[in-house]
Amino acid sequence: MDKTVQRYSRQRACILQVLEGTTSHPTANWVYDQVRKEIPNISLGTVYRNLSKLCSDGMALKLDVGDGTERYDAYTTPHYHLYCKDCGSVSDIHTGYAAQLDEVAAKENHCRIDFHNLIFCGVCSQCTTNLEK
Repeated sequence: MDKTVQRYSRQRACILQVLEGTTSHPTANWVYDQVRKEIPNISLGTVYRNLSKLCSDGMALKLDVGDGTERYDAYTTPHYHLYCKDCGSVSDIHTGYAAQLDEVAAKENHCRIDFHNLIFCGVCSQCTTNLEK
């Protein structure tokens, strides 16, 4: 087998493992820092390319939370997120996914909706607790 193909697969597997090992919705730079512990000579460009491939293959999600950075999530089942405007964290919102919104939007706009992405902006529980102290 071609060595570059093996290396490429190993890199992508390591990147996915890092994503699956966190719920913090990390940036590519954070993923890069973690992957370098396992593969010291990996480049940031390689991490970006592999994150893009994981997203296009449906194995990860790319989130734009409006802070100028892209975040990544290995949990691909439809769900919502909270962006904390105080600390900048991104966390999962544990509530049901409202699939009926897709149907309503499609019907009202005469189009096909495959899914929707909703990001709540506010203050996370950690920051809210800190404010109350």
